[in-house]
Parts: sequence; C-alpha cells; structure tokens
Amino acid sequence: MTLIANPIYDAVFKFMMEDEKVAKLLLSALLKKEIVELQMRQHEYTSVQQTRISLFRMDFSAKIRDNDGTEHLVLIELQKTWLATETLRFRQYLGTHYLSKNNMRENGGSRYGLPIISIYILGHTLGDLKEPVVYVRRCYLDYDDQVIEQKDPFIESLTHDSIIVQIPYLQGRTRNHLERLLNVFDQDYRTPQDEHLLEIDESIFSATEQIIITRLLRAGVEPDVRRSMEVEDEILSEIEKRDTDIMQKEQELEQKRREIEQNKQVIEQKTQEIEQSKQVIEQSKQEIEQSKQVIEQKNKMLQEMVRMLTQAGIPIEEIAQKLSLSSLEVKKLI
Repeated sequence: MTLIANPIYDAVFKFMMEDEKVAKLLLSALLKKEIVELQMRQHEYTSVQQTRISLFRMDFSAKIRDNDGTEHLVLIELQKTWLATETLRFRQYLGTHYLSKNNMRENGGSRYGLPIISIYILGHTLGDLKEPVVYVRRCYLDYDDQVIEQKDPFIESLTHDSIIVQIPYLQGRTRNHLERLLNVFDQDYRTPQDEHLLEIDESIFSATEQIIITRLLRAGVEPDVRRSMEVEDEILSEIEKRDTDIMQKEQELEQKRREIEQNKQVIEQKTQEIEQSKQVIEQSKQEIEQSKQVIEQKNKMLQEMVRMLTQAGIPIEEIAQKLSLSSLEVKKLI
C-alpha cells in the first residue's frame, strides 16, 4: 500500500494536473480519445485563498485524434467540487467560454468557437444516477431520427458534450483503465489519521498509469501543497460552520412560521366563534323583538276586551275574573 496526497483537495488536484503527462493521461482516459497536444490555459483556475473553494476550475486547449484518424482542436473545461453546489455556478462559468473571443477560430473564412467538452468531477452524487462516470454525448439527427454522420463547425461551436464523475460511486472499482486512474479520487481510501492522504494499492496500476501515483507521492511531501490543504480545511470548516448556522436559522424560521400559522389558525377559530356569537346575539335580539310584538298585540287585545266589557257595564271585579287578571291590571288597561 502507498500513501498519496488526496486529489479531492484543490491544491493537490492543481499540482497533479500541472504535470502535462498526468493531465494527458487522465483527460485521454476520460475522453476515451488520444490527446495529441495539450496546453493548460494559465490563470484560469480558482485560488485556494478564496473563500468559495467549493468550485475549482481548470481549462485546457487540446488537439484530439478521433478514431478515424482526424484531428481537431477542442476546449476542455474541467470543474471539480467536493461540496454540493448550485448548477448556476457551472452554467455561469460555461457561459464565459461561449462569450470569450479567445475561443474563436477561423474555419473556411468564417469565425467559429472551439468545440467545448465539459468535465465535472463531483464529490457528491446526482439524484438516482448510480454510475461513477456518466457521458452526455450529442448526435446529429434528421427528421426521422436517423443519425447524420457529418459534423459542422457552426453546430460544434454552439453545443457541447459533458462527462460527469461521481466520486462517491467509485467504491474501489478497477474494471477498466479510466476506473483505475479515478481510483486515486476514491475517498474510501482516506487514512484515519490524516484525511490529506489516501492509502492506495499501487499494484493495480500499469507502468503507464504509475505516473499519476508518482505525481501524487510528490504532492504529499511538498510543503506548499501540505499548507494549502490545511488552508482548505480551515476554509471548508468556515463554510460548514456558515452552512450549519444558515441551516439552524432556516429551522428557526420554519419553527416561527409554523407558530405563526398555528396562531393564525387560533385567531381564525376565535374569529369564527365571535362571528357565531354575534349571530346568536342577533338571533336573540330578533326573538326578543318578536316577543315584544306578541306582548303588544296581546295588550291591545286585552285593552279592547276591557273597553268593550266596561262599556257593557260589567264591574271591574267581574272583568278581572273573566280575563284571569287582577283588578289593578284591569284598571291599567282602561
């Protein structure tokens, strides 16, 4: 077993890919095509001193040879992240390449953009996709979905292929040349004492593939690389602390939202109860009003009866007896 620097760290990854032979080896394996010439574009990668280290970028211009022997220039956009990040960041960076005049080339008297191949090395997983390496390839189709073999620079400059590597699904796989190379990213090999290092079985690598191990061995003993990894750990710790604080704030806000919603429901219930009470009061008022009208009608009838009986010369005591009233009540009605 061999201890190598962990290339999930930006500083190690940059150190590894700055070696042209290693970069050619890894990129050729990812593209599954021979890279004839490769040049890293300087000053287009992020710095580990920046606080947003969750997205690391490197760009290469390459001449690749297709299976039919033809050669053509492409722009390889390599992005690596070890934290789940928004796709908007990837899109924004991709957009800068489509806009850059430095990526334009003459072709048949017209200017076209270099074809772009985007490679994403992710320290997290994507939805339900379980494959460690996913290829997204374009093809030209006619109306009947028949493949058109010819290529056109206009189309090539406006669309692009992508390769996505999901590090968590590498899981010790060594089924082919690419998976053996990607083995150096497998975080299951982290040493318990120091996550800056991976413990790799060097015997699975061929003589050609050994150069990537040699490069990572060097990275593990480079003082600047070691210090940069420590800086990344500190920055990552700050990012995780920030994210934890944000998550706690979001949980608190969600709790407050639920409490407000509950209070709102209580208020609505109270409002309904008040409305029901108002309706009961209104109904009682109506019943009282109806009772008053009935009483008034009854009094009018009694008054009329008392008047008629009085005119007929019947004594008050007899009238009171007939109407089941007291003499005083009868006198009030006269």
